[in-house]
Amino acid sequence: MAHCTAKYLFSMKNPLTITYTADGSATIYNAEVGEHYHSKNGAVQESRHVFLQAGLQYYVELTKKTSVSILEVGFGTGLNFLLSADYGISKHIKLDYTGIEAYPLPPALLRGTGYGSYVKPALWHSFINLYDKALTTKQHIDYDVWLRLREVTLMEFNSEEMYDIVYFDAFAAAYQPEMWSASAIEKASSYIKPGGLFATYAITGNLKRTMKALGFSIEKIPGAAGKREMLRAVKNP
Repeated sequence: MAHCTAKYLFSMKNPLTITYTADGSATIYNAEVGEHYHSKNGAVQESRHVFLQAGLQYYVELTKKTSVSILEVGFGTGLNFLLSADYGISKHIKLDYTGIEAYPLPPALLRGTGYGSYVKPALWHSFINLYDKALTTKQHIDYDVWLRLREVTLMEFNSEEMYDIVYFDAFAAAYQPEMWSASAIEKASSYIKPGGLFATYAITGNLKRTMKALGFSIEKIPGAAGKREMLRAVKNP
């Protein structure tokens, strides 16, 4: 999974290394955390299933909106953004995308993932070239796709904007329990518009109870490869 609050140590002793997953796509292994950024069962298939198909695509088909705003908790490698942007471009949807990433990855490491093979070349090149600039100001990436990265933790993040969708892609609770606390989920959910969507690869009893208490209608839907179920929730008006 792509993630945001574990401190990344760029050292010879604990490097971030590119590895490959079951569908042939790359991910990054963080030796300091002891976890991969995406599922070992397939980085691209997980991102497409959880965030694109069950998230953005589902929301667009449900609402018929042609302008969508997304907040991603745990921007990581940018894979979720790239697949969402590629879909938005193909469907002529304006996409306003904000990613929270406390410890941004270096551009050279992002280039090494080879994710340009899965999206339009112009989108990939624009993303790589404007990635650093997006950390300070919103950038026009391609067509009507805009990207802003916030170099803060979730609990430090503040915005007057509300979003149609939240992609919640923190490390698993075994590695980042604080990211799955009620306070963290409440913080992320507070930026969702009424009728908006919360999507994550995980599903636990605590997560379901928290989302219900926050006024969401929850769904258990089939998970990506290697996971039986995932959670999708809609914020009640």
